[in-house]
Amino acid sequence: MTTHTVTTKAGRLSGSHTDGVTRHLGIPYAAAPAAGHRFAAPAPTEPWTGTREARDHGATAPQPALHPANAHLAPLTGPGWIRGDGQYLNLNVWTPDTGTRGLPVMVCLHGGGFVIGSGSAPAFDGTSFARDGVVLVTINYRLGAEGFLAPSGGSTNVGLRDQIAALHWVRDNITGFGGDPDNVTLLGESAGGTSVALLLHSPVATGLFRRAIVQSGHNEMARRLEITEQLTRELARQLGIPATAEAFRAVPAADLLPAQAALLRNNTRPDLRDTDGVDPSHGRALFLPTTGDDILPDPVGAPSAHSNDVDLLIGTTLEEANLGLGADGFRGFDARRAVAELAATYPDAEVLLERYGLHDPDMTPAQALTAAYTDLLFRSPSRRTALRHQGRAYVYEFAWRSPLHGAAHGLDLRFVFDTAQACQSLIGSAIPTALTHAMHQTWIDFATHGDPGWPTYTDTRTAMWFDANPHLCEDDTPTDIGADFLPNP
Repeated sequence: MTTHTVTTKAGRLSGSHTDGVTRHLGIPYAAAPAAGHRFAAPAPTEPWTGTREARDHGATAPQPALHPANAHLAPLTGPGWIRGDGQYLNLNVWTPDTGTRGLPVMVCLHGGGFVIGSGSAPAFDGTSFARDGVVLVTINYRLGAEGFLAPSGGSTNVGLRDQIAALHWVRDNITGFGGDPDNVTLLGESAGGTSVALLLHSPVATGLFRRAIVQSGHNEMARRLEITEQLTRELARQLGIPATAEAFRAVPAADLLPAQAALLRNNTRPDLRDTDGVDPSHGRALFLPTTGDDILPDPVGAPSAHSNDVDLLIGTTLEEANLGLGADGFRGFDARRAVAELAATYPDAEVLLERYGLHDPDMTPAQALTAAYTDLLFRSPSRRTALRHQGRAYVYEFAWRSPLHGAAHGLDLRFVFDTAQACQSLIGSAIPTALTHAMHQTWIDFATHGDPGWPTYTDTRTAMWFDANPHLCEDDTPTDIGADFLPNP
């Protein structure tokens, strides 16, 4: 291992170089989110003198610990809350050569339901991308109440504002790492994918990235401003404080986490349904991005001209709800409980679940509910996102079934990032080499020139089917799943 130094606008950084890849980790891209910087838009980072060590991952955003039953998800979510020096608005850069110029850049937004996760999660390691000629950047952003409230006197969409600030850092500094600031692809999975899909609609993010990759996300997972304000009041009531930014800043981050958890309990969970009776998270998440401000002025589902020149690659996994959300959590559900799970959004939930085999003797109610959630929360809205995109849109489906969790949410990351060892506990060791090569190379090709190698979705409804033998197929995913079962406005 050798030392490698680069110069950014804020100061010099000392990273490490091993086996042809240079790593600079834990780089601050904004001021530490403490004191008056909490519940506010990110401020510029303070310059430093001398050379800052950037060999290790930095602090991570305040977040609840993984439940012991979900400990196996750590490769996807990262180390949890690492307090460190409190400067968790940081990013990591992997590059093959800081001495060159013009390499394609990928900026990755982690998932975790907008409440957990970090850019230091093992699944997002950028070594393989750097070895193959791409500059890979991962970031941390504010989560949960710290990132997605709307307190009086504070900012909305703070988590998205952090992401935009990181993109500005890339625009200003990535040349020093060998990257091309005019060839940036914004990539995200799960909540990160939803963030990417929503930033395509943001006038504030216009021009900061040339291409977008949305994995297991879409642009319908957002709440109207008045609903986020309602959530803010509910959390303030839980804490016994006014719903103001000043009052929230007086509450330590460690005290916000149990208050968040308390709101998720069935007896205290607020009703966050919109005027049409729909909660975009189907009651499974409190904190989501907000429409109706300067970041996302338009409602979800509205066409946007802000991304006409941005190429989009978007897709889902065949069995999204198998991991973390569905089959394990619903084990033991009878038909009545499965229906009750969906009834808050779909009054005729039983009829809807019958489409997924609720009363099929060869299926369990948990399997029917899991299949329904895969379509309702992921596949159908992702296809609608592709169809309403004003630029070129390409669709894929991750269909390889691992022996442990099937084609579940997040398992495609192992193939995209070629992080075999990091994800072995989730997937196992019997990995089809052709699938790893196909997905990893497709993401590189798309980031390099905007064409993954198959026709646009809007022209042909053709999608790439990523299984042990990747191939093109006609995509028959319905785009109106559940529409007939929604309550009347």
